[in-house]
Amino acid sequence: MLDFFKEGLLQFFSYSGFSNCEYGHLIMICVGIFFITIAILKEYEPMLLIPIGFGIIIGNIPFTSGLQVGVYESGSVLNYLYFGVLKGVYPPLIFLGIGAMTDFSALISNPKLILIGAAAQFGIFGAYALALLLGFSPTEAGAIGIIGGADGPTAIFISSKLAPSLMGAIAISAYSYMALVPVIQPPIMRLLTTKEERLIRMRPPRAVSHREKVMFPILCILLTAFIVPTGLPLLGMLFFGNLLKESQVTKRLANTASGALIDIVTILIGLTVGCSTQATTFLKVDSILIFGLGALSFVIATMSGVLFVKFFNLFLKEGNKINPLIGNSGVSAVPDSARVSNAEGLKYDKTNYLLMHAMGPNVAGVIGSAVAAGVLLSFLY
Repeated sequence: MLDFFKEGLLQFFSYSGFSNCEYGHLIMICVGIFFITIAILKEYEPMLLIPIGFGIIIGNIPFTSGLQVGVYESGSVLNYLYFGVLKGVYPPLIFLGIGAMTDFSALISNPKLILIGAAAQFGIFGAYALALLLGFSPTEAGAIGIIGGADGPTAIFISSKLAPSLMGAIAISAYSYMALVPVIQPPIMRLLTTKEERLIRMRPPRAVSHREKVMFPILCILLTAFIVPTGLPLLGMLFFGNLLKESQVTKRLANTASGALIDIVTILIGLTVGCSTQATTFLKVDSILIFGLGALSFVIATMSGVLFVKFFNLFLKEGNKINPLIGNSGVSAVPDSARVSNAEGLKYDKTNYLLMHAMGPNVAGVIGSAVAAGVLLSFLY
């Protein structure tokens, strides 16, 4: 009888997390706790970092293989939820919600601001080139480069197509830099601008009619999708969501897309992406390189936006010049980058509000990152 209980206890212990724990699991659990901590204490993208952080903890609870509990084990509940990430289902739903909550008025009233959003995408292609130099395959380099757009859903969508094995590192990197926008961008903006440039006052945006707002998503989907049909899942859902909002006759659908639906998908995408960072698959040299390249691509994107505005101003008359502080908002971290532009502008002139101006290139960055994703898929998929 004693031997029976002893064998039972030993078998129970062999199935426990204590028996299967490795140092990597403990490291990743600490990373998850760190994400949750900065989300709560610093309020850095809590809607994203808390689900991701808790997902990292769940994904790194050690267990014996074959129990159908891990995210990579076929038939497990987490594996079924992860299907939406692996097959790129969740990102278009996120874009639907983004479209339903986005006001493109600032961009419509000043169309030239779309060029800033386009310029910021240089970070994507710069990181792509660097990843190739570091030995990544073309498809892996394309998935890594998209981090420069500071767009988590797009990064997940692209990596699900081009580099599924790197998805965890790419997604965590993209969302991390989205959360750190208020930390990373201001020093770059100050470094690349003069005091006189930071004081530039822009003309108030003109009023945009209801007709223009309705026509915008229809014209944009026709233009962008004909150029890059591979970006259709993201671009189609983005502009469809915006049409639901701006038509003013589908308010219930728009409210659902921008409220309950996007909240549910955000929970699922954050939790399952976090769970995918199992130490056995995540803690590799490639993951460290991806984080480094992600940071570099984000820096390049910010610099490209600011420097492009400075260059563009050479061709604009006095009174029409653009404040270079809104150049950083060309990345698609909406609306955090625009808030950073506004906060930096107010430091030098407490009456110079740049938020509405910055929202133009900020929403253009969302379109730009989706178009860039389509371009990469066209060449690499």
